[in-house]
Amino acid sequence: MSRRPEPIVAKKRKRATGLLWAAVLIGLACGVTAGVLLSLTRDLPQIQSLEEFKPSAITRVYSSDQVLLSELFIERRDPVPLEQIPASLKAALLTTEDRKFYRHSGIDIKGILRAAYKNIVRRRFSEGASTLTQQLAKTLFLTPRKTFDRKLKEAALSLQLERRYTKDEILKLYLNQIYFGSGAYGVASAAKIYFNKPIQELNLAECALIAGLPKAPSRYSPLVNPDLSVRRRNIVLRQMRTTGAIDESAYKQAVASPLIEPKKKDAHSKAPYFVKYVKNALEDRLGENLVYKGGLTVYTTLVDRKQTAAEDAVAAGLEKLGNRMQHNGLPKAEPQAALVALDVLTGGIVSMVGGRPGIEDSFNRAVSATRQPGSAFKPIVYALAVERGFRQNQLLLDAPVVFHNAYQQTDWQPENFSQSYTGEVTMRWALTHSKNIPAVRLIEKIGPSSVVQFAHTLGITTDLQPNLSLALGTSETKLLELTAAYSAFANSGKYTRPYAIVEIRNDEGGTIWRARPEERIVISQSSAAIVTDMLTGVMKEGTGRSVRNLYGPLAGKTGTTNEYRDALFIGYSPTITAGVWVGNDDASPLGPNETGARAALPIWRDFMQGALNEETPSYFDIPDDTIYIYIDPKSGREVPPTESIAVKALVKKP
Repeated sequence: MSRRPEPIVAKKRKRATGLLWAAVLIGLACGVTAGVLLSLTRDLPQIQSLEEFKPSAITRVYSSDQVLLSELFIERRDPVPLEQIPASLKAALLTTEDRKFYRHSGIDIKGILRAAYKNIVRRRFSEGASTLTQQLAKTLFLTPRKTFDRKLKEAALSLQLERRYTKDEILKLYLNQIYFGSGAYGVASAAKIYFNKPIQELNLAECALIAGLPKAPSRYSPLVNPDLSVRRRNIVLRQMRTTGAIDESAYKQAVASPLIEPKKKDAHSKAPYFVKYVKNALEDRLGENLVYKGGLTVYTTLVDRKQTAAEDAVAAGLEKLGNRMQHNGLPKAEPQAALVALDVLTGGIVSMVGGRPGIEDSFNRAVSATRQPGSAFKPIVYALAVERGFRQNQLLLDAPVVFHNAYQQTDWQPENFSQSYTGEVTMRWALTHSKNIPAVRLIEKIGPSSVVQFAHTLGITTDLQPNLSLALGTSETKLLELTAAYSAFANSGKYTRPYAIVEIRNDEGGTIWRARPEERIVISQSSAAIVTDMLTGVMKEGTGRSVRNLYGPLAGKTGTTNEYRDALFIGYSPTITAGVWVGNDDASPLGPNETGARAALPIWRDFMQGALNEETPSYFDIPDDTIYIYIDPKSGREVPPTESIAVKALVKKP
């Protein structure tokens, strides 16, 4: 029996019903898919924020003579414009990472399907099929964890990036952002770390090596696996030849190139104590985020040539001292030293050594150590006396004396270092020969409290005890502050607070901070000139006479503490003030006769010789209200200049 054909209307009704169900199912599928995508991408970051995004960049610190001292960064990143990146590097990277970069819309559908099939077969994420845009999206916005939902987010972000930015903009950001191993973020940092050269100077072989790193940066780094790095480089070169990016001749020449390791820099070669001092100042002023990520340019007061002279002088002086200490029965002697030098006129720090050169040490003895200055404090006492009208040829008694402390019911009997006494002597002679008793008698006359107040106006911030022994340097000071105090005598009575940073510029070259030196008059010009004249006597006739033949006029004072625990010399020329401290960190004795003149002065001498050897000699200022007279340095009486005992002394005009 034959089947009757369905009516045309029934067929149409059935087909419509099928289409309806298909539409419902497709709608449900699309809804589910949309829901899944919405749930996965609702927390995606706003792509608009990329317009304000700035990758962290290296902050560079320079000396005043444009020598690079240090680079500060958390991630070594040095962004460069796309036009500065060699064409060979861009070609190598695109050949290796994403050959369809300029043709796809952010994702490679065929690549994704191929990778998905292999991952399903292997039951693990063995291939990612990420385009260059996807890699950038992952680096900027996502975690490196391999999951299905992260891949969907990565794809969604890539599509947004491609819609909003040009290919060149995406490529530039990629090249400056991606990690290339061994601490290098971006191609410019990779060029610096692996080849120690600017990115513009890379050759084809070097470009290929860098382009091969993103696949496995830690594994292919030439600093970690040089042989594996070269093999990976040659694979990149072979791919470039296959795709026609390079010809056979260029390929053969590049694969034959040896891997040359860059010379390792000496971590201690460029003023480490000074750089740490600058870093601390930058962090306090700008905050760590801007300092280590902002790509700043910092110009400092340090003079590279003078810093080299300082480090050489300290190293040589400590070596000689260490040998003497070993000879005296201290076989493990490791004395420390500090040196700081200031520009007399500006107060800028031109040199700073905070400890033994070449030793990793975070403690800066030039800035942070508080130690007794010994007789190096005496010029402050004498300066206040001169300001109050005392003359160089005024007499002080150099004879044994006992001071009674009624409050503590104790007696104090100071002594001269030489254990000898001369009777009445002039202020000039007493300071020149560093006699203790006259200095104590002088501070008794002008008052210890007034000396403390005067020292504070000279920039000394440590706690100074207002007692008679202050004249002998029994209260602790800091080397930088004591050196700056002496600089006021060299600078016609003007104190300038020491500083290290001249200017800070942002990553676009604009000035965001410039130094404004803090200065004030602390003593009259004539008093400063007289103190300087007295201290030149120390160099010509007293404890500093071993450097009297050094080029140019000099003034200064030695300092030695009890049992030879500290040795100091603070002195200046018309242009540079420098202070040197030598001692042990545990304050143990340096050894017999290790005075300021023996342990510290040679370091100061060697530094000043190196620092001044290219300068034209200048002279200390002689104010109009002062006059030179000739005196007997012991009795103080004025004598004709022809007498053998005559000493030329500067005094205020009557």
